[in-house]
Amino acid sequence: MKTLIFTCMCALSFLIGNSQTEISGDVKDSSGNPIPGANVVIKGSSSGTTTDFDGNYNFTTNLSGAQTIQVSYIGFTSHEEAINLEGTPISLNVVLTEAVGVLDEVVLTSSSTFRSQKQAPLSISSIKQTEIIKLSANSQADILRSVPGITAEGGGGETASNIFVRGLPSGGQYVFNPLQYDGMPLISSFGLNSSAHDVYARPDIGFKGVEFVRGGSAVLYGAGSVAGIINYTSKTGDSNPGNMINVEVANQGRIKTDFYSGGRLGGEDSNTFYAFTGFVRHDNGPIDVGLPTKGVQFRGNIKKKFENGSFTLHGQFINDNAQFYLPLPLSGGNRERINGNDGKPVEQLLTGSLANTSFNTPGGVYNSPIANGVSTKGGYLLADFDYNFSDDLKLKSKVKYANYQHNFALYVGGNGNNGNPITLNNYMESIAPGNLGYTARYQSGDPNQQISGTDLVIDNLEVDRLRPMTDYSGEINLTKRIETSNGGSHNITVGSFIARSEAEDVNYQYRVLTEFNNDPRLVNLSYTNASGENVVYSEGGLYNRIGQTANNYLSQNRVALYVTDEMIFDKWRFDIGFRWENTDGQNNKGGITSETVYNGADLTPELSNVQSADGSFLRTKVEANAWAVSLAGLYELSETTNLYANFSKGYFFPQLRGFAPVPGIAESKYDPENIIQFEAGAKFGNSKFSGSFAGYYVGLKDRVSIRQAIVGGQLIDQTRAEQNTRTIGVEATWDYEIVENLNLRGTATYQDHEITKNIDYDLVNGTNAEANVGNELARQPNFLGGLGLYYDNSAFDANFGFNYTGKKFTDDTNNIELDAINIGRLAAGYTFAKQDSNQSVRLGFSVFNLFDSSGITEGNPRAGAAGQTESEFFVGRPILPRRVFLTATFNF
Repeated sequence: MKTLIFTCMCALSFLIGNSQTEISGDVKDSSGNPIPGANVVIKGSSSGTTTDFDGNYNFTTNLSGAQTIQVSYIGFTSHEEAINLEGTPISLNVVLTEAVGVLDEVVLTSSSTFRSQKQAPLSISSIKQTEIIKLSANSQADILRSVPGITAEGGGGETASNIFVRGLPSGGQYVFNPLQYDGMPLISSFGLNSSAHDVYARPDIGFKGVEFVRGGSAVLYGAGSVAGIINYTSKTGDSNPGNMINVEVANQGRIKTDFYSGGRLGGEDSNTFYAFTGFVRHDNGPIDVGLPTKGVQFRGNIKKKFENGSFTLHGQFINDNAQFYLPLPLSGGNRERINGNDGKPVEQLLTGSLANTSFNTPGGVYNSPIANGVSTKGGYLLADFDYNFSDDLKLKSKVKYANYQHNFALYVGGNGNNGNPITLNNYMESIAPGNLGYTARYQSGDPNQQISGTDLVIDNLEVDRLRPMTDYSGEINLTKRIETSNGGSHNITVGSFIARSEAEDVNYQYRVLTEFNNDPRLVNLSYTNASGENVVYSEGGLYNRIGQTANNYLSQNRVALYVTDEMIFDKWRFDIGFRWENTDGQNNKGGITSETVYNGADLTPELSNVQSADGSFLRTKVEANAWAVSLAGLYELSETTNLYANFSKGYFFPQLRGFAPVPGIAESKYDPENIIQFEAGAKFGNSKFSGSFAGYYVGLKDRVSIRQAIVGGQLIDQTRAEQNTRTIGVEATWDYEIVENLNLRGTATYQDHEITKNIDYDLVNGTNAEANVGNELARQPNFLGGLGLYYDNSAFDANFGFNYTGKKFTDDTNNIELDAINIGRLAAGYTFAKQDSNQSVRLGFSVFNLFDSSGITEGNPRAGAAGQTESEFFVGRPILPRRVFLTATFNF
């Protein structure tokens, strides 16, 4: 028996050995430079490899007969060539050319196989890192604004951008589209503390580029998403050897230096590679408020390649502070900026005079981090393991740990008791009618100089959100390729995603009285009331030491299982998949108490009494299950045209912070939000033109959203809304080469959307009512798009374009409509390159908001359930002013 088994094994080994074909060669660009990291695969299979540091490749395959080998790399046109596999070694050298159209770039996200955008039955957009550098893009809004179907609001500055996806309600924390680095989300659970995911990392030059996948299989893999996934792919030393330094200066004192270095660790035969990147910067901000934007970020990875796979360890460290700008009072009607006491238009009310603000609380001294703005310290470690058991069986696994100390200072301009500019005399009539006289002096300056009664003052609210976050996540999947008798193939993937997130949601608040100016001074105010008693109204610029307003601790677990099949049959491609997920979490809401801390007889109660945590907690647990399914197909109509359609049913677990504990109830009802998406269209691509056209439908059911408002002088969660919405739309993209090196690129999205169900639950009074049914979705335009001219002959490059965001309503009540916005961009540069080397220097410039448009990105999202109304003043957030950047990029 043993002899028979041994004989069979030997015979099988002989047959396999004789059926193998070795394929080798190199891949270079049109200048003769090697392209490390290019993908070399036999089309329709998983047989293949990637090129090494010198652009060489070598692999063996068990396939036989007539096949097609495909060579691809991001930014280059894919190369296909017919080969015949019969056991004889094949040598094939390939030259790749720069891609004209974006549809030739390789899809890495939401897929188990490599394929071009043209071959994927999904809506996919990608942006190369070189384009990001040329535009001096400093925020997610700057980068994603050109993606079709994206409403990107960046009026707050360089971080915490509001990114809204076509057809879905506003939700500025990336709730519908997770932000990923190298296939793993920065934070895996949404809404534990309401911080946008881009506060945990900043763009740098260490990326190959970014992909945005909408709908379809995006609901299946990894963390999953009902709308889409934004994925940045890092450079690694094997595929991106070399060094780069990018120096950027701009008005308002900006100095920023990015760097990248990558290559081989060890000798020429070493299979270990490194990449190290990051930035150091200092900036007075797009708007100078007397508080700096400054910090550093370092990222890197070490990659070990072995015969059947690779292991890559990624890491990030960030210590960065970025100032954040909120809406401010504008002139009612025309919504223009109002002149301050110095006669200049007021652009922001955040003030450097509040730096180092502190006050006593029952729990000790509180030091406000307002000077740090959006402050993030911490980082992550990500281990990425790929292993090929055979040409048709592959394992992929990722494990990540992240820990951040994160503070978010919100200076809520225009939201005080007298949140609009008002003369000091009128202010006194408002707060102390019948007073017998007052004294008002600036906190800084001549202590004997009183403020004129005709000067404008304003009171505001500062909210300090202290939000540490820890995140553990991992994904593992196994992909098996099965060949069919008719020449087709299945790529079946079975995988799992697990995660645990822990976050604190601790808030402190205080109210401030200032002059109405840019970088305003604090006002100390006292008066004699109608009874002849002296009253200290504001001290150190503060007129209400509110103290702690929230003391919450939240955690959430996720476990998901998925199975997908990517099929190829001649001219047809099909994707199908199913995902099931369970989540459970706990919301611990701490009690708050108020005590008298300051005992001055002439102090107001608002200055005497301060709140703090009392040590008590209410707790609630939640648990839910949900499932998703995706179906997609693509037909190759011709060499230049593919037709496609996809359908997905996805889900989203509501933000846990919206499910506050109720006394006596241990568990809260917690149901997933469900979304249906359908899209059908065509993709085109040839040597002169590439583009796409599609129609889509988006239906959202059981949406839960929390609306904050200023109530009783504090920012609170006022309303919990449950919504259904529906959207239909059309979308187009194009890239046309007018003449050699000159391209016209653009996107256009039109959507018709409405709220089909809306129940508002008043969290303050405990009532509920139907509202806003039939209205349009808040902050979603009907039309958005962009158009630009791009020229690049490898030496001189230039581009001019604009992004258009159509009219939109400030909130679901549809009371106030904001005007359309145009943001113009201009950039140009010249590259000095040394022949026969990879050394070059590019000198360039770019201008953001070229025409200095003063459009309004949002109204007042904290106006409460009644919505915003037009009046003498209008609270809104203008887009950032024009800014000019100069850059020098060194490659060596």
